[in-house]
Amino acid sequence: MNNLNELLRSMTFDFFGSGKHKIEMEALLAMQDAVFLDVRSRQEYESLQIRLEHHIRVLWIPIDEIPDRYAEIPRDQTVGIFCSAGTRSTIVYLYLRSLGYENVRIAPSNYDAITSQLMPGKLYKAIQQSQK
Repeated sequence: MNNLNELLRSMTFDFFGSGKHKIEMEALLAMQDAVFLDVRSRQEYESLQIRLEHHIRVLWIPIDEIPDRYAEIPRDQTVGIFCSAGTRSTIVYLYLRSLGYENVRIAPSNYDAITSQLMPGKLYKAIQQSQK
């Protein structure tokens, strides 16, 4: 609990104003050493699986499984946390930060932010970059 108290105390106006807790999809997908953490429910995942093979490694762990599976989340990579509305990604962000994860960020919480990066021109560029 002490770590959570310290974490909450660090979340000042400067922290939120600087946006250090967020990452844009374009920036996340451009990173060489990053993970897209999908924390949506099984039902959401079964309805729409997010696969970004040409961009980034996708790790799907529903929010209710995070306490048992957080060790699967790399500490040495930037982790962009995604859910469809923003609430769960914010909760997981706080949870991971309380466990000492430093390189976690909240990804935009809407499908448009993802699909806008998959237009043919952007996808072509991503494939070209991955082949270098």
